Amino acid sequence: MSESQTSEQPWTVLRLLQWTTEFFQKRGSGSARLDAEILLAHARQCSRIELYTAFEEEPDEAQRAAFRELVRRRGEGTPVAQLVGYKEFYSLRFRVNEHTLIPRPETEHLVIEALDCAKAMSAGDRPLRIADVGTGSGAIAVALALHLPSAQVTATDISAQALEVAQWNADQHEVADRVDFVCCDLLADVEQPETFDLICSNPPYVSESEYAQLDRSVREHEPKSALVAGEDGTETIKRLMAEAYPRLEPGGRLIIELSPMIADACEDLAEQISELGDLRFIKDLAGHRRILSLGRLSS
Repeated sequence: MSESQTSEQPWTVLRLLQWTTEFFQKRGSGSARLDAEILLAHARQCSRIELYTAFEEEPDEAQRAAFRELVRRRGEGTPVAQLVGYKEFYSLRFRVNEHTLIPRPETEHLVIEALDCAKAMSAGDRPLRIADVGTGSGAIAVALALHLPSAQVTATDISAQALEVAQWNADQHEVADRVDFVCCDLLADVEQPETFDLICSNPPYVSESEYAQLDRSVREHEPKSALVAGEDGTETIKRLMAEAYPRLEPGGRLIIELSPMIADACEDLAEQISELGDLRFIKDLAGHRRILSLGRLSS
């Protein structure tokens, strides 16, 4: 996209998108056109939909310069979400940075399962109590708080920097008064409430060997501590199950995102805890077991 290539043809919005899409495809992007649109809209400070009514317009030099820099960094592997500073999740916009995982579409299945479970629960006269363990950007906690306006949410993360982002997102979506952020490992420093109706988590579940095979845009730009659990990938989930079941109300549920590759191992771990039952997996759009939902058996 150098100026020497302009020749007779002007760099219109459409031509910029076409060139950049091809450029990203050559570098292995599975969402080349979407990436190009998001970055050009960001450079022009407009919405993606506005690009479709501006195909014949020529961005000015400042916009083209900004776009060139974004394209260069994306070509080097920087995730689009970090370049523009946000990611859409569950039809909501969340701020992200190098201290947080970028929310994935697969995690929306966890939110759906949690909302379905919440609607089937009765907490009596008190608010529904929900924990989001390892909240990162706060995507799960904020989405649940928005869709369950009477619920009280506790969101934990071991990273203070991630919690700063999560707090900002809660403020932006006007749910900060119902989300309590706690900096700790899993549920270690959560004293109140003592028990929860739902405990949700997208914990680290990547093994060391799997991590080495991840795309470099993930390895080089997202926090390893939020991805890698250990040699097997089940280490954090095993600790979470052990910490979570005593903190669940009878009839409450523990909902965990996991890798399909460790689904069998996680099922074995759950079956070793007699207090947990009613096990079910929720599959992602590719048909893989992605969410493990467990019930706390009544006393």
